[in-house]
Amino acid sequence: MAGRIEDYALIGDLQTAALVARDGSVDWLCLPRFDSPSCFAALLGEEQHGHWRLAPNDPESYQVSRNYRDGTLVLESRWTAPGGTVQVTDFMPQREGNPQLIRIVTGLAGEVPMAGDLRLRFNYGRIVPWVRRTDHHRVAVAGPDSAWLRVPDGVHTYGQDGATRSEFTVRAGDSIPFVLTWQPSHRPGAHRVDPARELRETTERWQHWADGCRYQGPWQDAVLRSLITLKALAYAPTGGIVAAPTAALPEVLGGERNWDYRYCWLRDSSMTLSALLRGGFREEAAAWRRWLLRAIAGDPGDLQAVYGVAGERGLPETEAAWLPGYADSAPVRFGNAAVGQLQLDVYGEVVDTLHLAFAAGVPMERQVWGLLRSLMAYLETHWREPDEGLWEVRGRRRHFVHSKVMTWVAADRAVKLAEATGLPAPLDRWRALRETVHADVCEHGYDERLGVFVQHYGGRELDAATLFVVKTGFLPPDDPRARRTVAAVRDRLDHGGFVRRYRQDGLAGTEGAFVACSFWLADALATIGERDQAHELFDRTVRLGNDLGLLSEEWDPLTDRQLGNTPQAFSHVALVNAAFTLAGS
Repeated sequence: MAGRIEDYALIGDLQTAALVARDGSVDWLCLPRFDSPSCFAALLGEEQHGHWRLAPNDPESYQVSRNYRDGTLVLESRWTAPGGTVQVTDFMPQREGNPQLIRIVTGLAGEVPMAGDLRLRFNYGRIVPWVRRTDHHRVAVAGPDSAWLRVPDGVHTYGQDGATRSEFTVRAGDSIPFVLTWQPSHRPGAHRVDPARELRETTERWQHWADGCRYQGPWQDAVLRSLITLKALAYAPTGGIVAAPTAALPEVLGGERNWDYRYCWLRDSSMTLSALLRGGFREEAAAWRRWLLRAIAGDPGDLQAVYGVAGERGLPETEAAWLPGYADSAPVRFGNAAVGQLQLDVYGEVVDTLHLAFAAGVPMERQVWGLLRSLMAYLETHWREPDEGLWEVRGRRRHFVHSKVMTWVAADRAVKLAEATGLPAPLDRWRALRETVHADVCEHGYDERLGVFVQHYGGRELDAATLFVVKTGFLPPDDPRARRTVAAVRDRLDHGGFVRRYRQDGLAGTEGAFVACSFWLADALATIGERDQAHELFDRTVRLGNDLGLLSEEWDPLTDRQLGNTPQAFSHVALVNAAFTLAGS
């Protein structure tokens, strides 16, 4: 049975990621990419759907603690009991060849009897592979996939009940590495590696990257951990950035809000880049921009809200009936039907990120400028259309206020880029669009009776996304309409001291507080001068992270549980941006 969502740690190699539970079980891993079928899917079912536990054989008698090595994604889990202490170090080397998951068992004191249980199940827990032994390896093969487990001499492995098991004792000073390598099944033999060297090099690479962080403020640890997490969600070969490394983790336990987030939303990717840029990381912005040019090449009218990590357009949504789902939350969905939605706000997110990248020193190339002009030409013609909006509402299209505000952002940033670069542009048209959209939002998106901006034209519902009237500069922070909107979100979307994104969306059940929205509110409160409230809310929301500082999509204040896919880029982006606002930079 899967652990609590907040019990999981993240490790990864910048092409995929694994989730490791507090009990030493790897319960989720897709190979070779974020969006590949999994070989461990116990997260969405049971142990029989694939997992790899490596822990003391009597874990109940041990106290468990864990941490990341400073500035890295190298996980250290420590079990302590009167008879001994053992540490398991989990990491995935940033690869040049095949992906590898390395687990090094180190004896720290006394002696500890250990047990390993490796249960490989390809294609999301559906396919039981053939397993054979060959020259220090256990090899599992099924269809296009093969996985090679290498263990050191002296560790006996045997097959039992569809699993590869091992039992051994670790003593103080021992170091026992396990290496799991994936490769296409038609290739012979797995390349051997030196686990100690891989650990050293992986640690050094992450720490060298983390040294580039330029945040200076009171939440240094939380900001750096968030930036490392965001970096871990980048797919290095292409520059794409996934929204989360998981799929189908529920927004409501036992409910139907179970979506696949292992893809590149333009909105989420853009926001992630904004956080990385503020943190001082420009290379990721340049890589993402190259990905963007390839992914959305063609007619701007064909722009999708979401793409595969290599720019794939077709992401059909299917249901995995053989998986019961996390906490029996069905259906389990892979793929995402949002690929066919119209979400006009993503145009604004993309243009805003191009503006931020230019301001950070990333040169504006002519082909990028051509892309920006084509996006603006499409918006000029289509901005008055209704859409599915930021929250991807699966109902009829509406004129969402956030989508219109982000259209204004696109026009505003395009004007500023044209003025700064001197590149050819229809400046008069873009300025006119900026003014027209602004007036339209103020007329139709603002409810005079309520005194606030609402979720969509003609409605009276509140939406935390209206905080962007402050966050984007759509209105100055001293504007009474902006201040009343911030206060209304704080008071009327409160859920146990945190912020809902809205009240209802047409699906069954109610969801938890949306973590990013609480950070948005802290950001907005600081912007309008309510800094004490902002600091208190920010501190409280940061504490929703698990013991490693990782945040999922939502929080249920009634059960004190994380909900939704994890770790969630949206949540960590909002943390970083709010921290910079509160630090005054």
